[in-house]
Amino acid sequence: MYKEKRSSRSEFVPIRGLRYHVQIWDAPVKLTSARPPLVLVHGWMDVAASYQFMVDAFSSAFAAGRTIIAPDWRGFGQTTSAEGGAQADNYWFPDYLADLDFLLDHYVQSQPVDLVGHSMGGNVAMIYAGVRPERIHKLVNLEGFGLPASLSGQAPGRYVKWMDELKSLHRGDLDLKVYDDAAGVARRLMKTNPRLSLDKATWLASHWARPDAAGQWQILGEAGHKITSANIYRAEETVEIYKRISAPVLAVEASDDSLQKWNLGKYTLADYHERLTHVPKATVAVIEDAGHMLHHDQPARLAQLIEGFLD
Repeated sequence: MYKEKRSSRSEFVPIRGLRYHVQIWDAPVKLTSARPPLVLVHGWMDVAASYQFMVDAFSSAFAAGRTIIAPDWRGFGQTTSAEGGAQADNYWFPDYLADLDFLLDHYVQSQPVDLVGHSMGGNVAMIYAGVRPERIHKLVNLEGFGLPASLSGQAPGRYVKWMDELKSLHRGDLDLKVYDDAAGVARRLMKTNPRLSLDKATWLASHWARPDAAGQWQILGEAGHKITSANIYRAEETVEIYKRISAPVLAVEASDDSLQKWNLGKYTLADYHERLTHVPKATVAVIEDAGHMLHHDQPARLAQLIEGFLD
């Protein structure tokens, strides 16, 4: 199994009625002039521990004096979706923004942070940086592309789809698959990402899932995350928020074109790059020989890229 090089600790923080799990890699050296805390936010159906390989790849010089903070988003990992552990049947994007805002209040007060977000977390990070620009020192967006633009005429059908999917969820039709053991979870991770090595998959499996009372391994993510948003995606609103980002932004892409696979030409890298032109200080970088989970595929290259940008 993969052996982590930098150990972390877990904290549980009361945030908006939730018991938020936060993973922290403390700085080995406390400097007189502390560097900005580094906050890592994960993507959809992922967990904070997913960043371990990238954190391990940071140089000692970079990690010295820098505290690294990574929460499990609500309904993922060890963060409960509501008091008492009841599962939510629906998730709203603005809640991620508010959760992040409260978490920063708790950990850093008014100190600006360096923020890294992957996929869904990258989308959260970009929007947050536009609505709270004073709180972000620098921002790294890992494949947080946003969504294809929607038309107003799609709104009625979207509400119908949302309600129908809620009924499917409550019937149990959208329950997440369970696995007989951790090895089954690891095989699932490797099937989703063929570049993921067995040692890393085995390590991730124990953070991505847990055995229940019957010994079946349950994914640490709630089925409510599979429900389509009731609201259509308004690209023009996203662009207006991008214009307000004052922090330097490094937009990192994998050499595999995830957008082409997901959207089949309906929303392309060129479309995404056009949106990025509205970010006042944005730079695009590409990690070669990597797919969407680029922090798993090329953690050392990504760590080096982030170090160069932040320092």
